[in-house]
Amino acid sequence: MRIIKLSAIFFAIVGLLLVSGCNEELKDCRIQNDVQRKQLDELRSEIQAARLTRDQLQRQLESIEGRLGVDADSLKKQIAALEEDLAKKKSLISSMQQQLLYGGAQLPVEISTMLEDFAKKEAMVTFDSARGIVKFNSDLLFEKGSDAVAPAAEGAVKELCRILGAAESENFDIVIAGHTDDVPIGKPETRQKHPTNWHLSVHRAISVLNIMSKNKIAAGRMSVRGFGEYRPAAENKPNKGGNPQNRRVELYLVAHGM
Repeated sequence: MRIIKLSAIFFAIVGLLLVSGCNEELKDCRIQNDVQRKQLDELRSEIQAARLTRDQLQRQLESIEGRLGVDADSLKKQIAALEEDLAKKKSLISSMQQQLLYGGAQLPVEISTMLEDFAKKEAMVTFDSARGIVKFNSDLLFEKGSDAVAPAAEGAVKELCRILGAAESENFDIVIAGHTDDVPIGKPETRQKHPTNWHLSVHRAISVLNIMSKNKIAAGRMSVRGFGEYRPAAENKPNKGGNPQNRRVELYLVAHGM
């Protein structure tokens, strides 16, 4: 009987120990679960916050892209307008240069009539009334390879000065441009003074300017240019064969200050 009691006591103690152990294990499990739940809650909160941040950034990005799109269109329009304005200004500059180099100016009837009559009398002179250009044939104006105005031609230049010195002409400047053909300077003694056709064309223009200056054409109204062989009026012959039409001096009457 005593043994049975002892056994019962033993099993009761064992049971208590088992129950106690399970309770501790259950308690640990509950603690661990609580920790995991908190971690999950924290992760969910972080995910939600990340989503909110992402959505906010996406909206900001879309807004920036929208603004950039508008700004880009605005800039494109501004650039297009500037390019159009630049093209107009380039065209105007080109037109003014063409007027200076080729176009001359629309002259008053009195001056144009006097120059037409002058050209009819002088075999070496032609006059383009539409463009205000007086053209001298260099073969008659100069000796070959020389920048000295021939005595027979000097009178024609002086007569032109009488017309250009008139009151009706005072508002026009005079651009004197020398031209040659493509025949190179041959003689060594000529090359010493005129190394190239460019030099010869400029020197011839200066010689005409000097005569005009001596005949009371104000220095401030005159300028010179030399184009050498590079602005031919007609095609040169093959192999540097030249062309008399290209050996010329042209005077452009242009608006004062051009």
